[in-house]
Amino acid sequence: MQVMEVCKMLRNIIEIDESKCNGCGLCADACHEGAIGMVGGKAALLRDDYCDGLGDCLPACPTGAIKIVEREAEAFDAEAAMRGKEPAKAECGCPGSASRLIERSGLNAAAGPTVAAGPITAAGPTVAAGLNAAARPIPMASELRQWPVQIRLAPVNAPYFAGANLLIAADCSAYARAGFHAEFMRGKVTLIGCPKLDAVDYADKLAAIISNNDIKSLTVARMEVPCCAGLERAAASAIKTSGKRIPWRVVMLGTDGEIRVDCDA
Repeated sequence: MQVMEVCKMLRNIIEIDESKCNGCGLCADACHEGAIGMVGGKAALLRDDYCDGLGDCLPACPTGAIKIVEREAEAFDAEAAMRGKEPAKAECGCPGSASRLIERSGLNAAAGPTVAAGPITAAGPTVAAGLNAAARPIPMASELRQWPVQIRLAPVNAPYFAGANLLIAADCSAYARAGFHAEFMRGKVTLIGCPKLDAVDYADKLAAIISNNDIKSLTVARMEVPCCAGLERAAASAIKTSGKRIPWRVVMLGTDGEIRVDCDA
């Protein structure tokens, strides 16, 4: 049986550091040729000849796990990539992490009445005595404007970052504060994280977002617990690294939902 020799050449091609990959699948979505797929929960280069070496996937990676290297590889085969793209994307992409703007027909236009227009007390908005005990509380519409919301999954560049007021919030904050959507998220792009659970420094990712986009302001909403200070430090470091002068504010919430600190940083 005759064995066909695969012709290789020295060219640019992507390389994925598995130790840095968080398995979000954004690079697979960004790859127009279907060269990247998810294998064992990690991104992997499926075929050398599917990769054009241009690096469209690099900006999509939230952890910096992908780089361009020069090595011997099969020549890029555009026709083969087009033939194999659709099955690979269907099998390996991660639709849940796809970046998108959430369109709403009128902000806070809930089917029922809302409490957003009313005064907000230190304990959060209420509409009647004993609201928490009511069987059917008056609904409020979500103020979330984009997806994904996790800092680790967020892209470095996205249309919704243009001219955005950015909210960096602790995961727990929206659960502690009843009126969090109306008070903090309205009119902002929201990113959330937990320095303790993620065990990563968000500074580099936030610095890249600030550097690559026209961010107008930044608000940090954190809890009073010590580990949450990492969120505030990451924001401060990100602004400094970006070299931009951005007004920013820190709000510290108690575990009871009360505002402990609210000040310009």
